[in-house]
Amino acid sequence: MLTDLKRIIDQISRDKGIERNLLIEAIEEAVRSAARKRYGSRRDIEVQYNDDLGEVEVFQFRIVVDKVEDEQTEVSLKEALVLDPEVKIDDELGAKMENIAELGRIAAQSAKQVIIQKMKDAELDVIYEMYKDRKGEIINGIVQRFERGNMIINLGRTDAILPHSEQIPKRSYRQGDRIRAYLLEVRQSTRDHQLVLSRTHNDFLAKLFDMEVPEIAEGVVKILGVSREPGFRAKIAVSSSESDVDPVGACVGMKGSRVQNVVQELQGERIDIVPWSPDPAKFVSNAMAPAQVSMVIVDEDRKSLLVVVPDDQLSLAIGRQGQNVRLASKLLGWKIDVKSQKRYAKLEEDGYKSLLAVTGLDEKQADILHDNGITSAQYLTEAPAEQIQELLDMEPDVISQLVESAREYLKNAPRSESTDDENMEVVESKEEGAAKDVKVKVYDLAKEAGMKSKELAEKLIKLGYDIKGYNSSVKAEVADEIRKNVLEL
Repeated sequence: MLTDLKRIIDQISRDKGIERNLLIEAIEEAVRSAARKRYGSRRDIEVQYNDDLGEVEVFQFRIVVDKVEDEQTEVSLKEALVLDPEVKIDDELGAKMENIAELGRIAAQSAKQVIIQKMKDAELDVIYEMYKDRKGEIINGIVQRFERGNMIINLGRTDAILPHSEQIPKRSYRQGDRIRAYLLEVRQSTRDHQLVLSRTHNDFLAKLFDMEVPEIAEGVVKILGVSREPGFRAKIAVSSSESDVDPVGACVGMKGSRVQNVVQELQGERIDIVPWSPDPAKFVSNAMAPAQVSMVIVDEDRKSLLVVVPDDQLSLAIGRQGQNVRLASKLLGWKIDVKSQKRYAKLEEDGYKSLLAVTGLDEKQADILHDNGITSAQYLTEAPAEQIQELLDMEPDVISQLVESAREYLKNAPRSESTDDENMEVVESKEEGAAKDVKVKVYDLAKEAGMKSKELAEKLIKLGYDIKGYNSSVKAEVADEIRKNVLEL
């Protein structure tokens, strides 16, 4: 059984990379366990590997007594004198056990299991020591098999797991394909795979650029931020420590060769490379590319940015399903709110602000009112209830509460917020010394003619009258003209 033990130990140590001492300790423990099962658990047994002989030696220690009551722990003086002529009563006598090869089938099986387990533990320690300092690196492997959506990757000495959650969606591999991944975690436990890989981690993208761009490897160009939606789109922010080195150009490479290599590895993931800036306004303007930015308002306390873009750039700035602005927000670590120039101008109007301040009126409803001529809280209090109901599709009692809220707001609001030049009923005549002109609402003219206000407003706009909607006002002489020529009153 033990004839070739030394050769076996040396071979396993070479093949598995396990230290020889660990293998010897495993064998000694296995034989000790087997011997106790074979000869009794109370025996004081010591096991040693004799490297010179290439065999395991087993010694048992017993107390010398006159009369033996427990043969597992005691030996008679007569028997002890044969082994050692100088032994005395109560001495502890050690003797080598012979025929340990005959430990029995069960004991031998137990020894085998102990050795196998010890070898597994030792091999796990070897793998851990081998990879613990490589955490955060990109490693290569071969797709071995699939387990419940997870990919098992063969790395040579061991296998690693690429969990389903760390795989790029809608990208498939087949058994035997070569694959590169980011070493996300190195575990020392034996319950699951020791090595966990990722292809969705932000650092995977950064490491790929590190491998492709010499300026990054040399430290001239640095990647200061990465945001990804794996498999679809990513943004990276780069800067250069040398003024004559363009960080974006270095990452793109000649005719886009460097960035295309990364895109190919990520199987078509679109990558935006933007210059980093310590100024949040400038940084967000870069990060919103390819959209152009007209203006940025920075709120340092809330870490939020209001980005204003041209009206025709709004959809480009937001991106498909909000992807562009979402990635820019992740890249900066700031909340980003994108508005078109037209929308921002509306938000800055005092009249529109007064509508938003009315309790019970949300932004969407305020937009509907504003676009149809009710451009302020003042106009809201003057508009007929049936017209508001027609626009907002509300019950009459809700309309009454809304109008009352508008009156309450106007009562408590500063005068500059509740009225402006456009909302005033009476304006000074441009002619010197003339009396004040009274203005007439379009919806009042509609009421006189028994028409719907919206219909009249649309008709007047088509005829070229300078109004926005049925809540607009016209001068008295214009009102008389409309009564005569349009309404035929």
